[in-house]
Amino acid sequence: MNLKNASILIIDDDTDVLTAVRLMLKTEVKDVVTEKNPENLRWHLSKDNFDIILLDMNFTSSINTGNEGLFWLKEIRKLKPEASVIMITAYGDIDLAVRSLKEGAADFVVKPWHNEKLLTTIKETLKRKTNKTSVTPFSGADTIIGKELLGDSEAMQQIFYKIEKIAPTDANILILGENGTGKDLIAKAIHQQSLRSGNPYIKVDVGALTESLFESELFGHKKGAYTDAREDRAGRFEMANTGTLFLDEIGNIPLHLQAKLLSVLQNRQVTRLGSNEAIPIDIRLICATNVGLAELANENRFRKDLIYRINTVEIMVPPLRKRGNDIILLAKYFSTIYSNKYMKPVPEFDPKAMDKLLNHHYPGNVRELQYIIERAVIMADENILQANDLIFSPIESTSVMETEPPEMKLSSVEKNTILKVIEKHNGNITRAAKELGLTRTALYRRLSKYDI
Repeated sequence: MNLKNASILIIDDDTDVLTAVRLMLKTEVKDVVTEKNPENLRWHLSKDNFDIILLDMNFTSSINTGNEGLFWLKEIRKLKPEASVIMITAYGDIDLAVRSLKEGAADFVVKPWHNEKLLTTIKETLKRKTNKTSVTPFSGADTIIGKELLGDSEAMQQIFYKIEKIAPTDANILILGENGTGKDLIAKAIHQQSLRSGNPYIKVDVGALTESLFESELFGHKKGAYTDAREDRAGRFEMANTGTLFLDEIGNIPLHLQAKLLSVLQNRQVTRLGSNEAIPIDIRLICATNVGLAELANENRFRKDLIYRINTVEIMVPPLRKRGNDIILLAKYFSTIYSNKYMKPVPEFDPKAMDKLLNHHYPGNVRELQYIIERAVIMADENILQANDLIFSPIESTSVMETEPPEMKLSSVEKNTILKVIEKHNGNITRAAKELGLTRTALYRRLSKYDI
């Protein structure tokens, strides 16, 4: 359906909001009807058919449920089950907004919004309404999305459900979880299930960018902007235009660079280094970090206004040790992958091997399990993987377990600290040395000292 032919009902007890939205939409759509009292909703629905209903989440009304928006959403679903409802919510009510998606809302917008953002949300909702096959849905009971994101544990089913609901929206997503849990796979699944799936998907490990390269890589540069800038170059924001930009390890960005990133996200435009020309961008933003929300909330480390900007909806990815039998599901998946890769028969798992897998702590998470199974497939002499075929990484197995008291000898503390920092940075000695306050040479001496 064309936006110009659309009829829209807006229900909000804030007169300023009603006026602002009516003025914005009156030249964009066919009809705009505003209503301050939600209890008049039934009358409006009996009188007219609306293509889109914008519904506030909170009202000071006689219903007084604490989440009036959900109550009225259910009423709309009863009276007009075919109606497309976009919820209007404040940042503090994001959890309620996500619940509204489960109750049948088409999308939600967060106050205060940019007019362009609201228009885009309305257009995409109309597009889905007229072409319900534009996004391929999946069942929440499935154990797999795409080819690599697997799981039938309750925690993963909740993630699959969230992906199903938020992917078709343009909400900014923050994915939280330990290293190796599959945050990048979740980001890719969201893109593949979105209306932008046919457009670019650009991933950037911003934590690995040096300060000198940060602006050039993200925002681009003009020829001659600095010594090695030999030609004009588009940044990752431009490359991701009309698609999805995935910023991995965003928690590692220094504060002064966070301000530059925030400016781009607020203004939805970039300026290449060496240029004064602002370039508009249209992206869906997904961010990920292994830093917990408590650490991100520390303003000495991360700007709160940037957290609000990137975190419309958050997804917590559980560590592998908390996913139960998903460990066996993933082990069998990896054994099939690597058996095909190395042209060997797909092996079975001996019961003792499965017990060994289930009882391991997995500080390296899914990535660690993947390497364990790859080694086992390569080295196994038989077509049944035994417990002794499963060799855990010396680095991972030396990590201090959550359930074990730490050894307090100074040498042991230093050794375990080095191992944990190296694991945190996925074996990157330069970054590990920097965090430890050592030179690379000094860190190598300690590795030799502890026979690591």
